[in-house]
Amino acid sequence: MVINILQFEETKLKLNNLKPKFESLCNAMKVDSLKKEIINLEKITSESDFWEHPEESQEILSKISNLKSTVSAYESLYSSYCDVLILNDMADQEEDLSLLAEITNEINRISKELESQTLSTLLTGEYDSNNAILTFHAGAGGTEAQDWVEMLYRMYCMWADKHSYKVKMLDSLDGEEAGLKSASILITGKNAYGFLKGEAGVHRLVRISPFDSSGRRHTSFASIEVMPEIDDKIQVDISPDDIKMDVFRSSGAGGQHVNKTSSAVRLTHIPTGIVVACQNERSQHQNREVAMKILKSKLIEIKEREHLDKIEDIKGIQKEIAWGSQIRSYVFMPYTLVKDHRTGFESGNVSAVMDGDLDGFIDAYLKSIK
Repeated sequence: MVINILQFEETKLKLNNLKPKFESLCNAMKVDSLKKEIINLEKITSESDFWEHPEESQEILSKISNLKSTVSAYESLYSSYCDVLILNDMADQEEDLSLLAEITNEINRISKELESQTLSTLLTGEYDSNNAILTFHAGAGGTEAQDWVEMLYRMYCMWADKHSYKVKMLDSLDGEEAGLKSASILITGKNAYGFLKGEAGVHRLVRISPFDSSGRRHTSFASIEVMPEIDDKIQVDISPDDIKMDVFRSSGAGGQHVNKTSSAVRLTHIPTGIVVACQNERSQHQNREVAMKILKSKLIEIKEREHLDKIEDIKGIQKEIAWGSQIRSYVFMPYTLVKDHRTGFESGNVSAVMDGDLDGFIDAYLKSIK
């Protein structure tokens, strides 16, 4: 009897501790203001001339949808919290220990989602809500470094899948024996760039190389660039004379041609030397469009990060951003540890991290920059 009472007291204490967190989240999200904004925007949609400017109308409807989604996510979570609070009190009064596991699981789920929504309030950058473009580059080390790029590519794909984001391969270059020399992917979903922007930089791997017959320990490096996908509404002033375009045949694993025409596109921004490529669309025209979008995204990301006034101010920046300072180490031998050198956050479960368990690192980085 005493044990039962103590167990329900413990769950009640956990629930009571969540109450101020909900209040803080509500204030940070400005839920009441969002509701008023939704009402005002919906009034605009009922006006007789609302559809006279289709693009603006669609933008308003999209904003309403996003605001409703944000408010609904908070209210749904708070409703779940209230329900489990009542359930805990009922179970306590009736001494129904069979409900304890359900109550505990629900508290854990609510706590995790509450932390996730709270973290989203830190994403206040202009492009934080955008999709993210990730570009991977192998460092020196041949096959070992190229295999590391493929491991990182898999890691971020699994992270995206855990968060119900979609991943699309934009470009890839296979290694001679294994792995990838480089790859570019688009991760689609709300706040993808905001969550992933801190992943840009050099990632270091320490392990016993499967490609070394002597079983020696190797250190490999790969760099990751993270850019927001820029939509067509954002104007980027790039002179056509500053773009050099090369075409080549798309190729798949093992060097097999995906098609027999030169549909893959490589664009070089002459003033900065920045190079982007795309080969996974069906036509040369589509590949050029995607490559141009990647180039615009990269130039805007650099402009914002360097606090520059104009795109033209970017000079020779490619070499500087390709190999930034090492941000994280992944050690497989002689011990297992993944450590972020900027925040000090670490995990001893390397396998889980390589399977996409990156939230702890992402959370620590976002909190560190606020």
